[in-house]
Amino acid sequence: MTRAAEFEMLEVLRHPVIDVKMAKLRDRDTPSQDFRRILFELAGLMSASVFRHIKTVPIEIETPLEPASAVALPDKVPCIVSILRAGNGMADALSALLPEAAIGHMGLQRDPDTHNPEYYYEKLPPEIEARQVIMTDPMLATGGSAILTADRLKSRGVTDIVFCCLVAAPEGVQAFTIAHPDIPIITAALDRELNESCYILPGLGDAGDRIYNT
Repeated sequence: MTRAAEFEMLEVLRHPVIDVKMAKLRDRDTPSQDFRRILFELAGLMSASVFRHIKTVPIEIETPLEPASAVALPDKVPCIVSILRAGNGMADALSALLPEAAIGHMGLQRDPDTHNPEYYYEKLPPEIEARQVIMTDPMLATGGSAILTADRLKSRGVTDIVFCCLVAAPEGVQAFTIAHPDIPIITAALDRELNESCYILPGLGDAGDRIYNT
């Protein structure tokens, strides 16, 4: 794991297995079914860093040999909020490792002309304000969708958020950090820049299209 000096809240995960799988995701010849599988595997590999932020409560248990102190999730379990639609691939992997987690969805799509996010759907679990939230979206490009999602979560009283993505652009990291300097960003790669169409370079293309073969 490395922390970019100019982005205090950004964690770029460094691991040879992550790097190998990222290369396969980036390859334009990787078919959709393999892309989905590798994305799931990558999110699982990232989960240790993501879940490091999860809070626990102390409990007492009985092992087969003696009593022992342990930890458990709080009554208001964490919530994984997927930014639709591409965020579902990462959310599925994280929830497979933490099945107790609640799941929320935030529907946003990018206007093809302005590149600004447009909100169209929201479904969050009860008492979201009392939960830690993990936002998932494979791409942090301009930062617009992530910023709007965090805005809406904070407007509902959420105070503890982590954002997990696969690939980030410096422009998106900067915009998100300015808007939400309290939210950690965990990513597998910090790429070079955005192109004129606001796609990440070198990137991996449109993650949603490659996940769902559309």
